Parts: sequence; structure tokens; C-alpha cells
Amino acid sequence: MKNAIIIAGLAIALSGCTAGAVTYGAGPDLEPIPGSITYGGQPRSRLIRSPIGSVVNHEFRNEFGQRVEERYILQPDRSLRLVSRRVYRGPLWDDD
Repeated sequence: MKNAIIIAGLAIALSGCTAGAVTYGAGPDLEPIPGSITYGGQPRSRLIRSPIGSVVNHEFRNEFGQRVEERYILQPDRSLRLVSRRVYRGPLWDDD
């Protein structure tokens, strides 16, 4: 009986814990979201001094207040291609 109470208490305590999940997205079907550099089309200004294939990182907060990190690659036509996105969910990554 004592063990059952301890196990139940531990289960309740652990059910309240979250590891702060991170959602990864990558691939050719990744669509821009509000806050993305390419949301609503390519930006008007072009990266003319950066070499083709350069990586551009972008960090912002989404509509839920979660931190989002995106990675773009500069294409030969000087446009940006979104290649990956991380959405940090939880208090462990809420650093400003």
C-alpha cells in the first residue's frame, strides 16, 4: 500500500513536468509563417555582397510567443530559400 502511494505521487509529480519540446521542420515543402523573412514573398532588398550558398539565420517570436529560429540559403538569383525551422516550446528556452 505504501509503495502504491509513493508510485502514484511520483506519477502525478512527473506528469506536470515538460521538457520544453522543440519542433523541427526541414525540407522543400516548408512554408513561411508570419514573422519569416519570406512571408508574403521575397524581401525587396537583396543580399548582393554575400556569396551564393550563404546561410542566413533569423530568430523571432511567433503568434504564441514561442521562439522560432529559421535558416535560409542564398540562391543564385539572390533570393532566399527557407530550409529549416525550429520552434521552442517551453520555459527552458524562453531567454531574451
